Amino acid sequence: MAPSERELPRFDPTMPNEARVLDFIIGGKDHFAVDREAADKILEVAPDLPLLMSESRKCLGRMVRFLAQVGIRQFVDIGCGLPTRGNVHEIAQAAAPGSRVVYVDNDPVVVAHAQALLVSNDDTSVVQADARDVEHILAHPGLTSLIDLEQPVAFLLVSLLQGIHEDDVATGIVKRLRDAMAPGSHLAIAHAISDTCPEVTADLWALFRRGSTRGEPRCNVRNKAEIDPYFDGLELVEPGVVHLPAWRPDPGEPTVDPESVWVVGGIGRKN
Repeated sequence: MAPSERELPRFDPTMPNEARVLDFIIGGKDHFAVDREAADKILEVAPDLPLLMSESRKCLGRMVRFLAQVGIRQFVDIGCGLPTRGNVHEIAQAAAPGSRVVYVDNDPVVVAHAQALLVSNDDTSVVQADARDVEHILAHPGLTSLIDLEQPVAFLLVSLLQGIHEDDVATGIVKRLRDAMAPGSHLAIAHAISDTCPEVTADLWALFRRGSTRGEPRCNVRNKAEIDPYFDGLELVEPGVVHLPAWRPDPGEPTVDPESVWVVGGIGRKN
């Protein structure tokens, strides 16, 4: 199937939706009863998920501010999820006015909300596309109208790849983005790992996998050793690929035991 022909999900309020479920968990308001029921089951398995999501948002903010500090003015957030506090465009444009941001998600609910939020922001756009269709994303007018791939860009893959069940597909997405990046570009990745609490992540993985027909089933999310190769060919920014609370914490930021957050992240620079 050609990238532009890949069927994207449709809005269905009778079925739980991952973006709406996660919105409920972080205290948002864009969800239905079916999403709340699904969230309750997920929280029974992983009661510390709100902490993980909070730490992921905080780390994303630190990553975007770092990227702005080193001169990045183009950001592509793939698998952005429902808009919440501390969105990429808010952080990037506050740190470096005029920064251009493109959000990419396959979920029509996410796209509709993001478009409504960004209607008056000329430096930001939203693209509905499947992350597996990298060529389609890179050629989409919603991206090319704002992003010049001949200049440094930051691709943000925060909590995206853990939802790509097929290892070869996840690796292919990262490789194609690395190839498309101009020198001076950066790739930021955050990914849940199974190393710390394999039983919890296996149960959680089974819940999210339920009903999926894509790829060969895995028994768990990837471990850290499987995340490190995503940065092959890139120069890792200090402190490397670490548990999120340990990635360049802000001075005075409340401390969280890094090992309690079973998500790792890092940024690689293309020289």
